[in-house]
Amino acid sequence: MTATVPQPKIFACQKSKVLAEAIAKEFGQPLGNVITSTYSDGEFQPSFEESVRGSRVFIIGSTMPNSDNLMEMLLMLDAAKRASARHITAVIPYFGWARQDRKDKPRVPIAAKLKASLLETAGATRIITMDLHADQIQGFFEKPVDHLFASTIFLPYLQSLGLENLTIASPDMGGSKRAYAYSKAMESDVVICYKQRAKANVISHMELIGNVEGQHVVLVDDMVDTAGTLTKAADLMMEKGALSVRAICTHAILSGNAYEKLDNSQLKELIVTDSIPKEHKSDKVKVLSCAHLFADVMHRVNSNTSIASKFVM
Repeated sequence: MTATVPQPKIFACQKSKVLAEAIAKEFGQPLGNVITSTYSDGEFQPSFEESVRGSRVFIIGSTMPNSDNLMEMLLMLDAAKRASARHITAVIPYFGWARQDRKDKPRVPIAAKLKASLLETAGATRIITMDLHADQIQGFFEKPVDHLFASTIFLPYLQSLGLENLTIASPDMGGSKRAYAYSKAMESDVVICYKQRAKANVISHMELIGNVEGQHVVLVDDMVDTAGTLTKAADLMMEKGALSVRAICTHAILSGNAYEKLDNSQLKELIVTDSIPKEHKSDKVKVLSCAHLFADVMHRVNSNTSIASKFVM
C-alpha cells in the first residue's frame, strides 16, 4: 500500500505575518495555526496547533533586529523538527545580521556564520532568502540555500517607467557587480560612488566615478538603513547634472532619521520590497511585494522542479 504524502504546510513568525499571509495566498493555501505563549519576563514559546508529522513545512520570517525575530525562527524550526516534519524550509526574506560576514577588525564575531550554524542546528533542511548582503554567505551553510534576486521584481517596474538616457549607479564599490547586472538587463551605462566611512553608518567622504550629466539615474543596493549613503549619492549626482535620481533597495530597514533624510534629499523615489514589515512615513517610498516570488519558488521546491528561471542576475 502506497503511503500518501501530506500537503505542505506554511507557518509564519509573528512580525512577518502580513507578508506570510500574502505568500500563502499566492501559494494557494492558508497559513497554519501557531500560538505563541509569552511569560511575564518576556520569554516566549511558539506552538504548532496542528500536526506536521511527515509534512514539508515552510516557516516564513524575516530576521531583522531585535534578536527576538531570529529566536522565534529558531524555536519554530526546533518545534517542527521535534514534531517529525519531513522537510523544514526556513523562508527568510530579509536575512538580518548579514553585514557581519567577516572579521573586519580583531576580536569581533562573524555573526552571519553563527546564524547559519544556529539555523541548521535548530532543524532547517533548506533556506530560501533574497538579496543577501554578501553572496558568499551561502557558503556558510551545509544545507541547500536558494538565494533569490529581487531584480525579478524591480526590473519590470523599472522598464515600465520608460526612462530614456538611463544610467544605473552603485552607491559603493561593493555593489558594483549588482549595478552591472542591472545595467546589462536595461542596456544602460554604469557609474559608481566611492565612499569612505568614519564609522558604521557615518560617511566621511564620497566621490563619483563616471558621468551622469543629462541622465536619469537609478541607484541599486541590497538594503537601505539610515539612508545616508543613498541621499548623499542622490544629492551629489544632481549636482553633477543628473536629470533625476531614483533608488532601488531590496530591504527597507530605514532606521533613525532615515525618513527625514529621504524627504530632505533630491531623491525622487525609493523603491523597496516588503521583506521587512514597516509602515513607511514618506511619500517617496514605493513598495513592491515579494510574495509572488517566494510563493512561486516554494511551489517549485515542493514539486522538485527547477528554480533557475528566478535567477535573473
